[in-house]
Amino acid sequence: MAEPLKAFFSPTLVKRLAEAVAGVDADFPSRAFIKDATAGLEERELLDRGKHIATVLAKHLPRAYPEAIDVLLRSLGPEHATDELVGIGMAPFFYLPHVLFVAERGLDHFELSMRAQYELTKRFSAEGSIRPYIAKDPERTLAVLREWARDPNAHVRRLVSEGTRLRLPWAMRVAWLDRNPERVLDLLDLLKDDPTTLVRRSVANNLNDLGKVRPKLLVATCGDWLKDASTERRALVEHALRSAIKRGEARALALLGFGKKASVEIEDVRLHPKRVAIGNKVAVEFTLRSTARTAQDLLVDLRVHFVKANGNGSPKVFKLKRVELPARGKVDLSTNVSLAIHTTRRPRPGRHKVEALVNGEPIPAGAFEVVPARPRSRE
Repeated sequence: MAEPLKAFFSPTLVKRLAEAVAGVDADFPSRAFIKDATAGLEERELLDRGKHIATVLAKHLPRAYPEAIDVLLRSLGPEHATDELVGIGMAPFFYLPHVLFVAERGLDHFELSMRAQYELTKRFSAEGSIRPYIAKDPERTLAVLREWARDPNAHVRRLVSEGTRLRLPWAMRVAWLDRNPERVLDLLDLLKDDPTTLVRRSVANNLNDLGKVRPKLLVATCGDWLKDASTERRALVEHALRSAIKRGEARALALLGFGKKASVEIEDVRLHPKRVAIGNKVAVEFTLRSTARTAQDLLVDLRVHFVKANGNGSPKVFKLKRVELPARGKVDLSTNVSLAIHTTRRPRPGRHKVEALVNGEPIPAGAFEVVPARPRSRE
């Protein structure tokens, strides 16, 4: 079994952190810090471990914030080696206590904290720690972010788009951002043609968040950005519209060329097994046949109505395929639906309806029954 992510914040990491700080500050009480930071660590979850270490770090660093942040910055290791984060693993989380320290202790020291986050985001990410500064002093913080949008370092530019997301996971909600999404769009406009996929992907995620709050503004923005768009910008827009497409929003579908109602039928639907235990998966197969006399550009997805604890359905969309279906033509499509237990979705027993979504329009495709997992037999 894979080790849980929270195990990254271990006594070994605490000792590494103590060595890094003591290497630049001979007065740092490493032994006391290690004792306090490891106390009760095992009982805590991932983020709580980071917060605990940050709190203990503040206790043992110099009391004055300017002195403390100077020590932390001098203790930092090398920057990210590449412009990508994919495949980098948990290593950058070493600096989670550092950004939490800045978020909680540095609000009265704006310039110092901006400098600290500028350095930290080149090694981890300051997307969470920048948000208290936006909430407290939005104009001043956005002025800095506008400068950073032109920074030569891709991780600094990514902070601009990631830190201003309206619904950034695991981060505080910033009411000012919700009230002023146009100000966020001003920043994103500077980044929409960024040379790195790292930043463009972050811009798309920011826009995707916008669609959950201001769907009309999302569509209007994407429509503007699609004019004379490069291949890279079009890919950004398509990624930004992914949730709107899953929701079947007609304007989003039309922007990508899938606004016309499809003339199709589905045949030979096969759900196997039709009775599946929690933890297993269901294979879904069907044939999509055109009833039109001309070719059609189609976006085909699958929607499964997962049963919630109260017995109601909760739809989840699975991406299938873009299809150029010739007149009277047909195509076979298939996917697997997992009934594994996840932190974000826990399957429950009951009848799960299945629909094919063709250009956003649902077509019934049967149902399968989910049953409790069988208890393991004891040898």
